[in-house]
Amino acid sequence: MELKEIRQIVALMNQHGLSLFHLEKKDFTIKLKKGMDLGELREILAVRSPGLAVPAEPETVGGKTHTAAPEEPVDDHRIIASPMVGTFYRKPTPDAEEFVKVGENVAEGQTLCIIEAMKVMNEIRAENAGVIAEICVEDATPVQYGDVLFRMK
Repeated sequence: MELKEIRQIVALMNQHGLSLFHLEKKDFTIKLKKGMDLGELREILAVRSPGLAVPAEPETVGGKTHTAAPEEPVDDHRIIASPMVGTFYRKPTPDAEEFVKVGENVAEGQTLCIIEAMKVMNEIRAENAGVIAEICVEDATPVQYGDVLFRMK
């Protein structure tokens, strides 16, 4: 593959808001990724998500140290965020059952949904076992990189 072709792919990624491009052939593989790693994104979301208490800095008043109590309760849900831009699907086909439902136990590696990007169906799998607490996206709607798809206990 020539540099000119790679530049065209990058231009298409920018034009369509894609953060990941992966192409494999018999003797050739190219993977282009822009933006943060999913791990970095999870750390940022954990810090910035509403409902998560952040430890307060100790405050010194009159020579005594006081620590302010958290204002909101701690949210014990794990977030599953979209790793790409595309269309979110809760079912493998329009007439099939949903992959998961609220309140359902899921196993590590179980398919939770599909995100279609450029006619490619990408399965999103659970990284850990748990219970689906909330499905945050409606079926057949567009999602962006980092959008919260599920909350798990």
